[in-house]
Amino acid sequence: MAWNAWGDPALAKPLSADIRSLLEQLLGVSPQEGAAPTADEVRLRPSSLAAEDLAALAAIVGDGHVSAADADRLPRAGGKSTPDLLRRRSRAEQDAPDAVVLPGTEDEIAAVLALCGERRIAVVPFGGGTSVVGGLDPVRGGFAAVVSLDLRRFDTLTELDEVSGEATLGAGLTGPRAEELLAERGFELGHYPQSFRFATIGGFAATRSSGQDSAGHGRFDDMVRGLRVVTPAGVLDLGRGPASAAGPDLRQLFIGSEGALGVITAVRLRVHPVPAVKVHEAWNFPDFATGAAALRAVEQQGTGPTVLRLSDETETGVNLAMTSKIGGGQVATGCLAVTVFEGTTEQTAARHRLTRELLLAAGGTSLGEEPARAWEHGRFDAPYLRDALLDCGALCETLETATSWANLERLKGAVTEALQNALQAGGTTSLVMCHISHVYPTGASLYFTVLGAQKGEPIEQWAAAKAAACDAIMANGGTITHHHAVGTDHRPWMPQEIGELGAAVLRAVKGAVDPAGILNPGKLIP
Repeated sequence: MAWNAWGDPALAKPLSADIRSLLEQLLGVSPQEGAAPTADEVRLRPSSLAAEDLAALAAIVGDGHVSAADADRLPRAGGKSTPDLLRRRSRAEQDAPDAVVLPGTEDEIAAVLALCGERRIAVVPFGGGTSVVGGLDPVRGGFAAVVSLDLRRFDTLTELDEVSGEATLGAGLTGPRAEELLAERGFELGHYPQSFRFATIGGFAATRSSGQDSAGHGRFDDMVRGLRVVTPAGVLDLGRGPASAAGPDLRQLFIGSEGALGVITAVRLRVHPVPAVKVHEAWNFPDFATGAAALRAVEQQGTGPTVLRLSDETETGVNLAMTSKIGGGQVATGCLAVTVFEGTTEQTAARHRLTRELLLAAGGTSLGEEPARAWEHGRFDAPYLRDALLDCGALCETLETATSWANLERLKGAVTEALQNALQAGGTTSLVMCHISHVYPTGASLYFTVLGAQKGEPIEQWAAAKAAACDAIMANGGTITHHHAVGTDHRPWMPQEIGELGAAVLRAVKGAVDPAGILNPGKLIP
């Protein structure tokens, strides 16, 4: 990934002159003056690790797998949120881990954790580097130094049980590489979050990731059958069967633990044969409420689409303005919905027919397959657009939540109003877009994308807007995060999410598995 942007620099696309003009007219966006620094010009906080510390780490993992060079520290200085990327554009001194360590075995991880506990060095596990909630910030938390523990060498498919439909994958495998290895044997995982091209199996587990095919395949935590975790107190090998009544499910302590309780090294996952066919159909609904009711009917009756999502009026309109068309057909008003179906020819046809009947009865109008295919073709590319928007002086960021179907409209309105008011107070009008991309029988997610103009200090500008949105989420019955995890950004709201007793439980678990508190301090646990 680019050190100061999202993903592959070869895929970056500048905004057209027409789009720049539109942003200036609507939001008062104007290009920022001055060139951003190159990687060589970035000033990092000097490494505070002593030579003897680096030598001790190298003695464990090998000389070629430890580095305190700025070129290695910079790409691991944070994740890919808008504040992360704005910091990369700054000429002020930036924080970064004091060294990067790349272990190759669980024994090496255990030895690194033991050494860091003895020498009071914090450890931040690192997968694909795609966190958007401060999950990779090099927080020292009172420790002498902090190292980035890169899991990229845990990159193998170690077992595929074709009879049971389970695969054991290394935590450092990226989404595409995992699917490639499984496809060679005729299987797939089917987990496709927007970060798919760069995020890792361990990261998916550590953050409770949810992919765009969740309507059909479930969230990542639904797929986990077992996992191995190295903690400072020892190694855990969890998940002995497809289900168990042997007390609370300890896997759930580490799925979503964000590297604060242990280092996930391998995950055993439910997999399925590569689908024989795929069917696409897009829909238009007159308004968001009608579309949401249609999605609820589909999910509650269980007709089985793999992808089921709905953009609100603003997001549909902005997408149309940005592309001049959606797929091959104009959508002048209303809300765009996308459905995709996978499986055998017979299964797919049956699921498609049942879903289609429900959507027609709920007030939907079919747009055919091309808009859905167009969405699928570009579904991993939106973050590149954010890079171009930041470059031209726009403020662009996302946040998400989830709630019950009955509360959906109230929560959506409250968060939208909070964002608009906070950004208006900061001196900019805004566009707040929203879509549903994950559905459940009892509720759905709400994913917001926010556009405004950078004013004053844009990091502080967004922090104020994000805080207002989080307050609105808590006050209106939403969860502080549906699939982006907690990190540093959402940690202040965790006591409201889980209660003071729940926070005490997390701290007790932390004390049992990480007595010195070296693992990813400042994240998740209030």
